[in-house]
Amino acid sequence: MTTEMIFMDHGVGGGPEVLVTARGAVPEVKAGEVLIKVIYAGVNRPDVSQRMGKYPPPPDASKIMGLEVSGEIVKLGDGVTHFKLGDMVCALCNGGGYAEFVSVPSGQVLPVPKGLSMLEAAALPENYFTVWTNVFQRGRLTKGESFLVHGGSSGIGLTAIQLAKAFGAKVFCTVGSEDKVNACIKAGANGAFNYKTQDFVEEIAKATQKVGVNLILDMVGGSYMQRNLRALALDGRLVQIAFLQPSLVEVDWLSIMTKRLTYTGSTLRPRTSQDKAQIANELKQHVWPLLESKAIAPVIFKEFELKEVSKAHVLMESSEHIGKIMLKVSS
Repeated sequence: MTTEMIFMDHGVGGGPEVLVTARGAVPEVKAGEVLIKVIYAGVNRPDVSQRMGKYPPPPDASKIMGLEVSGEIVKLGDGVTHFKLGDMVCALCNGGGYAEFVSVPSGQVLPVPKGLSMLEAAALPENYFTVWTNVFQRGRLTKGESFLVHGGSSGIGLTAIQLAKAFGAKVFCTVGSEDKVNACIKAGANGAFNYKTQDFVEEIAKATQKVGVNLILDMVGGSYMQRNLRALALDGRLVQIAFLQPSLVEVDWLSIMTKRLTYTGSTLRPRTSQDKAQIANELKQHVWPLLESKAIAPVIFKEFELKEVSKAHVLMESSEHIGKIMLKVSS
């Protein structure tokens, strides 16, 4: 049996046009894994970086792109007892999501939250795993603290806004248009600043009576680095999860000492299956009830057919979207 999937033409990175539909073998299901018949897959910024040759997959990961899916379990690997054939699930993949079938470690698989569609479920894993581990585990955000996320209208940003608000934080974000300002306020942000017309350091100072925020989640880097340090409160934390601007910059780190700051960061993809399973367990316990009660919800911007994946990547690179870009793989 073969499966439809998306390959990079000639295996060489480049623009969206290098993504082509092809047929290949259905993935092997190893012990501890499940085979999922994919219904929807999410499109994420790391997919674009991988396509451009800037984010190669780990040696043991699928070369096919796609980090999150929803679908039906159609085969169980040895030792899997907490799922059964026919279960409808969503999953954080180690690559391979842009295909009709994907094999995933069972610890990275979660039930579809009650009341959510398969489209909504596929929009959860990459963003919710990333936000949970960086904002709550690594960033230690707690009730009553203040929080700033850059790129507030992205899938990561909107997830961070909603979760931080649900857990009792005061939430701010930066975005690039007035439409995105409005979308972030609607999602629960206490303040959203248009970086094209406003200085977020000044706006944070006004909003916090010059105290600063307790936590910043940054995916920009570059010119934001020094300004992030200025916007943090005493004992503040800065968590880095990506660099849309250069990662090599000159920064005066004196404020790390004078303000007792913590600077850290992480990437999700290289972490072990055990790490990802722990994140999944915490999401099921603390976040899935919020999704099922409709206190929070994924924001879907546009859906494409799998064969239209190049168009989906063009949209992702344009940064014109608000929320998630999704691929419909099968019915």
